[in-house]
Order: sequence, then structure tokens, then C-alpha cells
Amino acid sequence: MNQIVRYAACACFFATASCVFAATSAHSPFDGTWRTDLAKTKFSPKPLDFYIGEGWYHCVTCNPVIDVQADGVDHKVAGQAFDSISVRIINPDTIAITTRKDGKVVYDQTRTVSKDGKSLNVKETLHPMDSAQVLTFEATARRSGAAPDGVHATSGDWIVERESGSSNGLTTTYKLDNGELSMTDPTGESYTAKLDGADFKVKGAYGWDTVSLKQLNPHTLEETDKRNGAVIDVSKLTVDGNTMTVVDTNKETDRTSTYIAHKE
Repeated sequence: MNQIVRYAACACFFATASCVFAATSAHSPFDGTWRTDLAKTKFSPKPLDFYIGEGWYHCVTCNPVIDVQADGVDHKVAGQAFDSISVRIINPDTIAITTRKDGKVVYDQTRTVSKDGKSLNVKETLHPMDSAQVLTFEATARRSGAAPDGVHATSGDWIVERESGSSNGLTTTYKLDNGELSMTDPTGESYTAKLDGADFKVKGAYGWDTVSLKQLNPHTLEETDKRNGAVIDVSKLTVDGNTMTVVDTNKETDRTSTYIAHKE
């Protein structure tokens, strides 16, 4: 499963790390190209909380919490996969968000609340670090609890229910050779790592910079993703024939989701 999927589901509002597949034989059942089936994803039931009030944007469930003016200007932030964020109010029902890393856009996003205020539609375009192509995702969330008063209509607690994405953000290819697993995907993210629990460098990614792998049994692998030395995500991947089940825990937000991928 593509790492982009999990960071797309989490980026600032929704927050996503990678799935790795490995085994100990030259004919690993994990080898090949895998496509994530978002229709079968079970997203975390924990609400995501943000609001805009008195001209400020507050992402309460972001870690670290984000507090910036909603004035359409880039504001510096720390501890995220990006180093600046701009938030702009388009109209009473819609806001736009852009994040950047070293001046380069990481993602653009719009969030629009329904007329009845009970659902939120999020459209997102991601710009990979080492690729000219873009990835697109769209998600729907339902409101949890009552709509807060005196703030922008998109504000509140939201539970992600559905997500869809472009093909280049859903496929990943793996190959085990001489005890090392190589990962590549259409976005330019890649690594080669041993299954010994040591940290190995990840190339072309904003959200994570090292990965470590452990094999728990012949059909299950544990993957740990880090950014700047801190653990941000832990996943357990289990293969059954041509189906991969990935139980993913975002350590920054304590949210666990389950993804399904199929071998092409």
C-alpha cells in the first residue's frame, strides 16, 4: 500500500505513512505491485478536530497543535511534514489550505461543509518531492456532535468515512533480493531496507525519512516509520494469497485504520 494514501488521509486535517511488504525467501508472497482498495478501508473512528474563529485556524488534533492566522499568508510551523501553512476563507462554507516544505508546495486542499452542516468534503492535490506528476484525493467526513457556534461552518469534530484517490497514489511495487526489500512507487518515494529492525533511509518523501522492518512471522511484517528520529507510524501487514491487510497506527494522533491492498 502506498505511503501517500495514509498521509493523504491525515494531511493536517485528515493526517497519512507507508506500508511495506517483505518475506525471507527469494519468492516472497509480498513481492509484486499492490493496489490499495480505499472502498474497503476502515478509517479510525476518532474524530478530527479543527476550527476557525476570530480570524485564526486551530488544528486541535494535529500533533503538534497548529495555530495560525487564516489570512491566506504562509505561516511557519514546526514538527510537521511541512514547514509552513496558509489558510484562506473562501466563503462561509469553504476554506482552502496550502502547505509547503522549503518553499515547495506539499499539498493544496479545500474543505467544504454541506448545506445541512452534517458532512464535510475534502479535495486534495499532493505534489511529490521528486516527481512532476500530482496525486489527487477526495474524502468525506461526517460531523461528530453538535456544530460549534460563532466559528466558520467547516469547524468542529469530523469522522472520516470515505476516500478515493488517483491511481498513481494507490500502487506500490516491492522486491526482496538477498535479504533486502526494495520499495518504489509512481510518486518517486523509494527505499531499500533489511529486515533487522535497523533504520534505513527513505528517498523522495516529505512525511518520513527512515524506515525499519521486522518480520513477525512468515506472513506478517511490522514497519516503523520515523521523521527526524521520532516514530510517527507503526503498521502490521499480513498477507493472505493476493490480499494484504494493513493495520496502521499513526503515533502522532493515536489513530488506527485498516487498509486492504490487492496484488495486481
